[in-house]
Amino acid sequence: MFPLYYILRNVIETKFRFGISVVFPQQGNKAFVGSSASRKKYSLYTPFFFEGNNQASRLLSKKGFQNAGRLAPPPGEQDSFDYPWDKSSLKSMPIDLKQLKKLDAYASKVDVKDSIETLVNTLLQKAHGDLEKVRAIWIWICHHIEYSKAEKSYEPADVFRLRKSICAGYAALFQKMCSIAGIECKRLLGYSKGSSYKVGKDFKDTYHAWNAVYLDGRWHLLDSTWGSGSVDDTCSKFTFRYKEFYFLTHPALFINNHFPDDHKWQLLNPTLTLQQFGDNMQYRTKFYSLGLLAASPGTSVFETDNGKATVFIESCSPTFFQSTLNGVNDCCLTTLQRNGMKLEVYPQKRGTHCLNIYAKASRRENYSHVLEYSLKCGSVHKRICLPTVLIQPVGPSWHSEKKGILRALPCHPIIHTDDGRCVVTFTQSKNLDFFVTLDSDTSSVLDATRRRHIWKTCRGNQVELKIHLPHAGDFALSIWAKKISDPVSYDCALSYLVSCSNTFVRWPVFPKNFTNWEDGFELVAPLVGILPSSCMAQFKLKLPGVAEASVQCGEIHPLSLSQEGFWEGACHTSGVSKVIVRVSKNDDNIFWPLLEYKVESQQMSN
Repeated sequence: MFPLYYILRNVIETKFRFGISVVFPQQGNKAFVGSSASRKKYSLYTPFFFEGNNQASRLLSKKGFQNAGRLAPPPGEQDSFDYPWDKSSLKSMPIDLKQLKKLDAYASKVDVKDSIETLVNTLLQKAHGDLEKVRAIWIWICHHIEYSKAEKSYEPADVFRLRKSICAGYAALFQKMCSIAGIECKRLLGYSKGSSYKVGKDFKDTYHAWNAVYLDGRWHLLDSTWGSGSVDDTCSKFTFRYKEFYFLTHPALFINNHFPDDHKWQLLNPTLTLQQFGDNMQYRTKFYSLGLLAASPGTSVFETDNGKATVFIESCSPTFFQSTLNGVNDCCLTTLQRNGMKLEVYPQKRGTHCLNIYAKASRRENYSHVLEYSLKCGSVHKRICLPTVLIQPVGPSWHSEKKGILRALPCHPIIHTDDGRCVVTFTQSKNLDFFVTLDSDTSSVLDATRRRHIWKTCRGNQVELKIHLPHAGDFALSIWAKKISDPVSYDCALSYLVSCSNTFVRWPVFPKNFTNWEDGFELVAPLVGILPSSCMAQFKLKLPGVAEASVQCGEIHPLSLSQEGFWEGACHTSGVSKVIVRVSKNDDNIFWPLLEYKVESQQMSN
């Protein structure tokens, strides 16, 4: 923030010192400076107001007026200030950062305390050309000046001596150093979306100062205050954390959080209004440095549609995303896409909610805050209630494919089932080991029992999962996978939200399978793990490599192999409590259990 007190102090001091009349208009952040007969209009970023009395004397000197004739033209007088942007670069001019590494290392370590002039001369010993001069100055300020609201002076000499200042001091010192280096530089004032800004609020407490430099025939924007580091929420603790993003930032990106008083210094064509600036999304610096390109909605405040809100983010490469609503993530459904992500939000209460989105490029990194929305919810979507056990991201994506789950169906992350049954299919990569879980926040069914509501069938590398829900509700279906040769633990490769609102659904478990059940085996019937008593149960299974198969149901009932390759047969469940399917592989009359069915008691059947 730039203190109004110091703006007025400089203006008043200048007025009495040089006999110049100053008139503040009723509207806008403009001042009229000049004699009573002829007055010239200046924006508050004009150097006259911010250099102090000594600088003002130099500006009014003969040399100052002579140099003024050779100053770079303001944006409005350039032939074109429309900066093309193809989203491949964050800069307003081509820069090879690798070529600047040595200069950056040198400038960051320069330690001169004699004077600003000596400092600049020392920096320029390694800088060749205007771009490198600006770069060396930028790097030094970003690594040596600490933001401090306690230091009220923004005079370049004080900032240089104390190594502390507010944003106006950063901008003043930057302009002073550029002037010594022979670089045309402007100090700009305006509103910003900084640490004290809150989405949906006005900008009365967010006044800010930054710079523009003239390189290669056009103006470029930078903010050394934000490039140097960040402060906490109270602006009382500063942390040096260099941010490359704010050096010669493309105007199309700089306008996300900088709005100059003089609109032409947006360097945009057409320019934005303050209302548009306030409504537009506030993209954090990491949004672009992570390769993210755009977000929809593009406004910071939007409303739900029938209790649901949808956000899309476009990226140039696969990216991980995480989101929270009012600090928790149990209302957010994230689906990764090859070129971004889709986020579905289901607030469980009416009112205004804070939606934050985070991103990272790889699993080893920490998530960075990239977007913040103010979400207004007028009604609650009653059909969807996301379980807290649901693991994000949800649904098939490049992430699940990377984990070995290929061509998964359904494509949508939410599976709605009216009868409590659904099927998930996918192709598994070679040497993949996986297991499946079914979790719920509200189910009283034990975890081990819920797993028996999933039946896995493998045909080569093709996998089919049948899910019969134990009751109505919202369940998290998770597929955990790892390479067989990988010593690390399993990771969630794919998850779905399975939702059933039919309260009459009561599916029993699938039959219990033993370790002898192989992936190539297939169960056709019976799929229900609890058989009614006093009934004829029909069995049909495909068991490649099996020599004999039978059913133990009080007595042994052999199964016969059909021409289609299925082992088939039947038994009567009267007078037994369980039924076991057995197989022998070597004609050695040794049978091993494959499946176990429970039989309902006669009383339960009645």
